[in-house]
Amino acid sequence: MSESVSMDTFLSGRVKVFQPTKGFRAGTDSVLLAAALDAGAYGEALEIGCGAGGALFPAMWRLPDVKFTGLERDADMAVLARRGIEANSAGERVDLVEGDAGVLPAEWENRFDLVFSNPPFFGEGTIKLPGEGKQGAYVESLPLKGWIDAMLFALRPKGTFVMIHRAAELARILALIERRTGEITVMPVRPHPGAEAKRVIVRARKGLRSGPMRLLGGIDLFESKGGAVSERMERVAGDGMGLDWR
Repeated sequence: MSESVSMDTFLSGRVKVFQPTKGFRAGTDSVLLAAALDAGAYGEALEIGCGAGGALFPAMWRLPDVKFTGLERDADMAVLARRGIEANSAGERVDLVEGDAGVLPAEWENRFDLVFSNPPFFGEGTIKLPGEGKQGAYVESLPLKGWIDAMLFALRPKGTFVMIHRAAELARILALIERRTGEITVMPVRPHPGAEAKRVIVRARKGLRSGPMRLLGGIDLFESKGGAVSERMERVAGDGMGLDWR
């Protein structure tokens, strides 16, 4: 692991995350993923591919009645996540498990009330390899189908599935979950008003009838192209406000 690590604060200092100064660093996608979770949730939650905890610790802060498990295959990132557990005094509410999404423990089948993830976005060979420390976060070690299979394997019937991904992959995501989940809702994430969505957050519940999909108005990250951060995004990133799924 690189010796250069920074301690960064999220949600206006409410949580701490230790991250490499070079390589992948959690940011907007992680904050949005945590904000997409229902603050009234309870029971057990699993984040597959939790990295250093950029979504895991904000989610822990937002969902006080939930016990979390983070799964991470990269040993160096797992070390940083464990530092985050200690720094956030989260030992009673957060467990860190080193392992691969493609080989989940048998006892995790139908276990979790909530499973969420920000998986690698690109298939191997589809993009130029990213810089040092970023490949595991950006390039799939497990195809998207396998990643979704793992999420639904661990999710209990009627539990909630939440994923953030590239908007370009929405059709593929829906094809993989539509016969296995219901109450599917999609929230587009745009750079600014009038821009095409670059990300989508997909929420669904395992085992329910598929029914009609809901496409929401979405969220703009900035007020305008090159402008200030939008008021809504400021509240999400600064105050820990949740996204509105109504």
